Amino acid sequence: MFLHALATATPPATFSQEECLAMVRRAPDYHTRLDRRARLTLSQILRGDSGIAARQFAVSDVERLFSFSADELNAEFRRAAPLLATEALESALDRGGIDRRELDALIVCTCTGYLCPGVSSYVAEQARLADDLWLQDIVGLGCGAAIPMMRAANAILAADPRRTVACVAVEICSAAFFLDSDPGVLVSACLFGDGACATIWQGRPGEGSIRCHGYDTIHQPAQRDMIRFEQRDGKLRNLLAPSVPALAAAAVGKLYARTNSATAPRIARVISHAGGRDVLNSIEAELPQHELDDAREVLRHHGNMSSPSVLFGLEHALAAAKPSAEEDWWMVSFGAGFSAHSCRVSAA
Repeated sequence: MFLHALATATPPATFSQEECLAMVRRAPDYHTRLDRRARLTLSQILRGDSGIAARQFAVSDVERLFSFSADELNAEFRRAAPLLATEALESALDRGGIDRRELDALIVCTCTGYLCPGVSSYVAEQARLADDLWLQDIVGLGCGAAIPMMRAANAILAADPRRTVACVAVEICSAAFFLDSDPGVLVSACLFGDGACATIWQGRPGEGSIRCHGYDTIHQPAQRDMIRFEQRDGKLRNLLAPSVPALAAAAVGKLYARTNSATAPRIARVISHAGGRDVLNSIEAELPQHELDDAREVLRHHGNMSSPSVLFGLEHALAAAKPSAEEDWWMVSFGAGFSAHSCRVSAA
C-alpha cells in the first residue's frame, strides 16, 4: 500500500522534565504516596540524562494530574483523544489534498483509555466524515499498535486497491498516569507523553508516495507481565519491568534477521518506536550497523507517546529524505504482549 499523507499533532501544553518534577512535588499526597527511595529515584530520572527534553500533556488541569479520580481520568481521555486524533486526521487530509468524502475506512489505535463506541466514532463525527465510512478500533496492543494498524489497512487495500484508508494512532498517556513507589510505575511517569499521528493510504501510488510492505510480527505471551497495563483503584497502572530493554532488543533483532535474509534491497535506515533511552541503546547494540536518530529526536521532543511514536519517527525521516530505489527503510514497533511488529518502507 502507498502513503499519500502523514500528519502529527501534540497538545500545546509542553513541560520540561524539571517542570514535571516540580509539578509532581506539588501533588498533595506526594510524600504519602512515595517513600523516600521513590522520591530520590524520581528526582534522579527527571534531572538526569533521560534523552527527553520535553513532553506534552493533554489533560485539562495538569497540576491535578495525580489527584484525578478514575472517573475524571476517563472523562479526560474521552475529551482529549478524539480532539487530538481529529486534529491529526484533518491535517493529513489537507496535506494530501484529499477530500474527507473520499475516505472509505478509518482505523484508530489506542491503549490509554477505553470508549464504546470507540474513538473512531467520535473522530468521524468531529471530522464530519461520511456516515457509511467503515470504522475500526484497535485496542490492547500498547506501544506497538501502529504497525498492526497499518497491516489492517493493507488488508483492506489488497481486497480493493481503489479504496482510501485513514489510520490514526492516538494516545493520551497523561490520562493513564499512576503514582506509587514501584520502580516501573515511576519510570512510566517520567517517560510518557501525549500525541497523535494520522496517515492516509491508497492501493495505488501517488506523486512522491512511499510503499509499506513486508509486514512481520513476534508475540511472546510468556513475557506478558513484563510490560502491560493493569487496573488499580479503577485506574490504569503501567507494569514495566527492568528487562524490557533487553526484551525489545532481542525481538527487534529477530525481526531484522528475518527481513534481512530475504532477497530484497538492503536496509539503509531503521525507524524504531522511541521506547526510551535504555531501549534505544539496547537496540543499537543489537543492530550496530544502524543509528536510531529519528527515534531519539522523537524521544527528545515528545517523550514516549506509545503507539504514535514510530509514525512520528517516519515523519522525521521523510522530512530529510525518502528511500531510494536501491535501498529500503525498516520500521519497527514493540510493546505490550510482549510483541514486536515491523514492515519495510520502499520507494513507490
